[in-house]
Amino acid sequence: MKFGLAALGYAAVFVVSAGLFYQRHLVELQDPVGVSGGMFAFGDMLLHLFIGCLFLVPTTFLIWIIAKVEGWYHTYSKFLLGLSLSGPVCLTMFLLGEEYVAQSLGWFCLFRIMGSPLVLAGMGISRLAARFDRAKRLSSYALLAEALTLGTTVAVFIHG
Repeated sequence: MKFGLAALGYAAVFVVSAGLFYQRHLVELQDPVGVSGGMFAFGDMLLHLFIGCLFLVPTTFLIWIIAKVEGWYHTYSKFLLGLSLSGPVCLTMFLLGEEYVAQSLGWFCLFRIMGSPLVLAGMGISRLAARFDRAKRLSSYALLAEALTLGTTVAVFIHG
């Protein structure tokens, strides 16, 4: 029952996201020249950020559901650790540039780095929900790795 509610939450977020993207597409069709500027791109970025935050709502509910079962949450914590370790790899690959990394992989790494604050928020929620020692430890490692990656990313882009 609870998994059904989580799935319903994800479905609702998908429907809202599709509606928002469709509305944005209609605006692009009405004024193709006006939407090619930086202000429209910033609006797109804010829309993507908003949708990412919307996905955190059912994800938080799902984390709360699986936190009650040690085996599931331990597996989820391992996944979180792997996800957090993808951050430094993506940062390194992005910084290597196009001469060493394919352009499509570089774009993927850029989006992974840009999504790091949302990933960090999800990991923080996961750490707070952890009830078992192994899951707490793995979630803490994942949270630390993601925070260090985000801090390194900010430092690299500030000091360039």
